[in-house]
Amino acid sequence: MPARPSWLRSPLRALRQRFKPVHANAGNLAGTVRQHFHHKAAAQGFTLSAGQLQVIEHLVAQAARLDSGKAQSLYLYGAVGRGKSWLLDGFFQALPQAHKRRMHFHDFFARLHQGMFEHRQQEDALACTLDQLLQDCRVLCFDEFHVHDIGDAMLITRLFQALFARRIFVLVTSNYAPEGLLPNPLYHQRFEPVIRLINTQMQVLEVGGDQDYRSLPGNTCHQRFTQGHYLWPGTAEQRQALQLPSLDGAPQSLTVGQRQLQARLIDGDTVGFTFAQLCEQPTAVIDYLELAQRFDHWIVDGLPCLEECSIAEQQRFINLVDVLYDQDKHLVLIGSQPLADSLVGSASDLARTRSRLGQLQ
Repeated sequence: MPARPSWLRSPLRALRQRFKPVHANAGNLAGTVRQHFHHKAAAQGFTLSAGQLQVIEHLVAQAARLDSGKAQSLYLYGAVGRGKSWLLDGFFQALPQAHKRRMHFHDFFARLHQGMFEHRQQEDALACTLDQLLQDCRVLCFDEFHVHDIGDAMLITRLFQALFARRIFVLVTSNYAPEGLLPNPLYHQRFEPVIRLINTQMQVLEVGGDQDYRSLPGNTCHQRFTQGHYLWPGTAEQRQALQLPSLDGAPQSLTVGQRQLQARLIDGDTVGFTFAQLCEQPTAVIDYLELAQRFDHWIVDGLPCLEECSIAEQQRFINLVDVLYDQDKHLVLIGSQPLADSLVGSASDLARTRSRLGQLQ
């Protein structure tokens, strides 16, 4: 008998995962998850909002049902800074299950595209890729879920169908209610199957409240990203104070994947680019992810007023900040005018970018 391809899941293993016995300590797990959130909030000096407390009780209820295979996936949405990622991370940290994954949606989706290209000769490239990416994962946490491209939207429909068919518990955070995803009227109708799938298969909860938790002083002390700086207008004296390189260096070639990018600076774990080098070129999230694996300290010069840039350039900058924030990289961003004036534009996710960059010193 020929050997089973490495990407095929073992039927016996899948059955064991699906029908494994319910542990008697489901109530203990629920209590553990609840206590974890309250201890975490107290340690960070947070007062949980009514909206957060309500969501925590839903997370607790689903945690108690995980071992039975009857937990209902959750979709958390709300304005920036309301604690959605904090809730997702707390839930993930509190679970003792080994078969769990927490990924930024940018990261996962870039790897999904790459895997489907590698498995394009297989009958079901998506299934092969999910086997490779998730293996025995039973709990999957997606942070910062959003959609801008109709091509991605069509793949997301297949992705969610496959995840639910595998009975994977999915926890998603987003700045948008399901109906607000892909708002472009030219494409929104074609995305409605995903919206219906989310609304029927997931419990949709709003994380409300008036407090922007990112603005609290104690929220940034352990984050490398928030120890970075925004400089304007980027004078020689300002640059010297932060020991930044001068602007007269020759561009350096940098191999990223199958392409060559131009960088202003490559020095150990520090990389420097201009806005034009990164965002006015056809770069993608997968490029930023690869660079983030190689460099911990980033310098980005020449931030323009985004209102003067194309939507594609604005979106690349948004994606770049998302990756650097999620990967917790140190960033020095340099523009010619105050940050608030630079971050005026028409791209739909700029509110999140303003909130994140607003934490720079």
